[in-house]
Amino acid sequence: MAIGYLMIQARTAHDALPLSGAQIWITDGKEKNIYHLTTNESGETEKIALETLDRSLSLDPNFQGIPYISYHVLAFANGFNSVHISGIPILEGETAIQPIEFIPMRRMQRIPTVTEIRISPPAVSMSGSRYQEVPDTNPQVLRQVVIPNPITVHLGSPGAAATNIQVSFPNYVKNVASSEIYPTWPDASLRANIYAIITFALNRIYTEWYRSRGYGFDITNSTAYDQYFIYGRNIYESVSRIVDQIFNEYIRRQGQIAPYFTSFCNGTTATCPGLSQWGTVTLANQGLNSLQILRSYYPKDVEIAETNIITGVLSSYPGTALRTGSTGLDVQTIQTYLNRIRRNYPAIPAITDNTGVFGESTKAAVTRFQSIFSLAPDGIVGKATWNKLSYLYTSVARLAELDSEGTSLGIGTVPPSSVLRPGSSGQDVITLQYLLNMAAEFNPAIPAPMQDGNFGTETQQSVAAFQRAAGLKADGIVGPLTWQALYQTYLGAEDIIPPGTDTGFIEYVVRSGDTLWLLAQRYNTTVDAIKKLNGLTSDNLNIGQVLKIPTTDTTDESYFEYVVRSGDTLWLLAQRYHTTVDAIKNLNGLSGNDLSIGQILKIPSEEPVPAPYFEYTVRPGDTLWQLAQRFGTTVDAIKSLNGLRSDILNIGQVLKIPNN
Repeated sequence: MAIGYLMIQARTAHDALPLSGAQIWITDGKEKNIYHLTTNESGETEKIALETLDRSLSLDPNFQGIPYISYHVLAFANGFNSVHISGIPILEGETAIQPIEFIPMRRMQRIPTVTEIRISPPAVSMSGSRYQEVPDTNPQVLRQVVIPNPITVHLGSPGAAATNIQVSFPNYVKNVASSEIYPTWPDASLRANIYAIITFALNRIYTEWYRSRGYGFDITNSTAYDQYFIYGRNIYESVSRIVDQIFNEYIRRQGQIAPYFTSFCNGTTATCPGLSQWGTVTLANQGLNSLQILRSYYPKDVEIAETNIITGVLSSYPGTALRTGSTGLDVQTIQTYLNRIRRNYPAIPAITDNTGVFGESTKAAVTRFQSIFSLAPDGIVGKATWNKLSYLYTSVARLAELDSEGTSLGIGTVPPSSVLRPGSSGQDVITLQYLLNMAAEFNPAIPAPMQDGNFGTETQQSVAAFQRAAGLKADGIVGPLTWQALYQTYLGAEDIIPPGTDTGFIEYVVRSGDTLWLLAQRYNTTVDAIKKLNGLTSDNLNIGQVLKIPTTDTTDESYFEYVVRSGDTLWLLAQRYHTTVDAIKNLNGLSGNDLSIGQILKIPSEEPVPAPYFEYTVRPGDTLWQLAQRFGTTVDAIKSLNGLRSDILNIGQVLKIPNN
């Protein structure tokens, strides 16, 4: 019997956090347990051998069956929802890498849900024609060929009510290639097909094929319109290595900028004017290289071009590989990335080389990083390793920044009582947008809105996506149920984020709309303190720029700053924070008692420690259960604090509410 291989990678938050100790069961088609595995500190299992069919079957276009044996995976991890994957194809001599993206359970969730992922046979084995629509004669185009990282994929036909998910562009290409063709094909054949896959996607991006039509995605996974993508499926090591080398290269005609429209079909049960997938195997076996194969199906003047414009990457690849003996700023950059990433991936060894010097410890760290992320472990920082380092550094830095931001915003455990909808604004909207950003880190189906305090279309789409993920009515309106689900999701995610190292600052990746003043207000510091820590001479910021934000207290210790929310009054704030109305008014120079949502108040306090309780006046419709849910406490706690013997409340009654 032939043998293939399988390895599991358990991660969360865009690979920012590996999951050690995840329990993995491998079963056959009869649900017989074959292996029970546990992930290591990098979230990986050992590579296991599995029986399969002879490799030659996947090289024969006339073979009518499925040329492999499929296996199933059931994965559990404490604090996370479970994942069941069926139909993982194992081919002789190939290593299937199965990524599992775990989503945290909500804080109040008792039983994990199970995400079902089914991997269908590759498109090359399917019957049926493709109807990949050619772009208009004069399509809307971008000024440059840009790689979107991440790319937004619609999991259905264009008009279908399907989920949009975000995935890194290299992982998208790896997924499509693993879903379209067999990894056993000759190298030249694989490369020709992968070039066609990359270019087709970039053509959709360049012509804004879907965006210009009002869709909120870049491409679909429908083979009738685009190319095959199966969310959550395995990828193959042989495919992965090629994609890492060429993911930013594409096909174009000589003298043109636009990615060529690289239509394709399997070439057996379906024929088309473009590339024949099975035909590439024949041509590769005849000795043709990938470009020669492509010129056999597309115009003779097509060539391979390259773009280095990649969104979501902090710094572009310098163009020359870094290796032992290299020195300079580029080496310092990758050392910074590796040192930060190893906080989450402790298997990466510490770098002891001098800053900017690529010595043996830098090589060891690079090699281990490459091994963890399925790159060629040669200890050399080429294009693939550089871009993976940059992308992952952004992920880990953003997660740490979000965790810190939640504390600085005073998210707490009690949801606001306001109802938010398009047109709303203020501090509660900022809180909402922050919570959505946190949820988006752990669920690629939720887009992350800008935190600008305005409830626009972007925020509405994010709310609706979150509601669908939480099993709520996706109306884009934030009421009590959505608030509760958001807070439960946030608290569940917060439980599994490892504590950061206290360096006196956090690293923040600049986003659209950020200014130094806004960042200073958000993190309770000053513009001058941020500029001094970063050596800035101007107030200008660039999207993707990494800033150090001071975390040490730069303000007067006699007060802390509070952002006014809906429902706040001076009396309530005085009760909550053990002070008086007059003290707050004097500290802020207030002449009246009126407050505005979003207003920043100084609250007298040695430290911002709330009182053990605050007072609440009962309103029509209030019940003890509702109040307990709203304020993150229990019915018994409220009754005990107030000496209540029954659950009956009277309108106007003043209750003490535990300030949890």
